[in-house]
Amino acid sequence: MELQKQNFIRIIDANRGIIKSLCKAYYSSAEDQKDAFQDIGLQLWKSVDTFRGESEIRTWIYKVSLNTLLTKVRNEKRKIATEAIGASELSVSTAMADSDVELLHMVIQSLKDLDKAIVILYLEGYKNKEIARMLSLTPTNVSTRLNRVRAELKAKFKNQHYELRQS
Repeated sequence: MELQKQNFIRIIDANRGIIKSLCKAYYSSAEDQKDAFQDIGLQLWKSVDTFRGESEIRTWIYKVSLNTLLTKVRNEKRKIATEAIGASELSVSTAMADSDVELLHMVIQSLKDLDKAIVILYLEGYKNKEIARMLSLTPTNVSTRLNRVRAELKAKFKNQHYELRQS
């Protein structure tokens, strides 16, 4: 059991970046991100025996993490009725972004859940075919969604930089 624990901790540490990226995409506050990270760690620990080695461990970790987050978000939405961030609210909140990286995280948080997942996987270096396989989509669907998100990001970054120059 001790050897299994050490191996599990090593694997989680090696994949900490993808888990944190997912948490940051779904939660804006550091406290919520930490809670989500812990929930994912617990779910990974509970599910470790289900890993059959049919895919890379990193792919399995991503799937478990994403499913954990989607379930958590869905349950939270049931508890509290919230409105989605509208375009005008996003442009106001983006004025508070200290850097392009923060702006990128804010924009990613405003995306639909599936688009968030695609963008995060893309930013983690996965190819369209790999993303499609992980999310049970076609490579064409992934490519189309990425192109739409890229266009949206370009427009928002262009808008933000224009607003900052005008200030």
